[in-house]
Amino acid sequence: MKTIFVKPATIEKKWYLIDAEGKELGRVAVAAARILRGKNKPEYVPHQDMGDYVIIINAAKAALSGNKYQDKKYYRHSNYPGGLTTESYADMVVRKPVFPMEHAVKGMLPKGPLGNKLFTNMKVYAGDVHPHTAQQPIQVEI
Repeated sequence: MKTIFVKPATIEKKWYLIDAEGKELGRVAVAAARILRGKNKPEYVPHQDMGDYVIIINAAKAALSGNKYQDKKYYRHSNYPGGLTTESYADMVVRKPVFPMEHAVKGMLPKGPLGNKLFTNMKVYAGDVHPHTAQQPIQVEI
């Protein structure tokens, strides 16, 4: 048997649509990361961009279990002394509705140039309207 390596020019990329309304944030992020990485394909290799494009709609309406809606925190630092800023999930969704979903998926992708490239294949929208109807995305159920 010979190992099959797919050349980047012959990879067929599809578009997938995930509706996050009422679904748990982490489960949607896992499904998106698997598709972005290409782990749903039989010719998957860890060092190559084998994944497809993912569109996530209704990202602002994703559910969280327990008290995470008020208790989950996001941190950023300005690199100045005392520059730590803390923001809860509830405040973050109001200010940047797509950030929690992007942050969750980005954390599940590999770090470095490959992960950066894979992250550009994901489009996240707060509402249910997206400009990618021409690509005829395949609906993914979670």
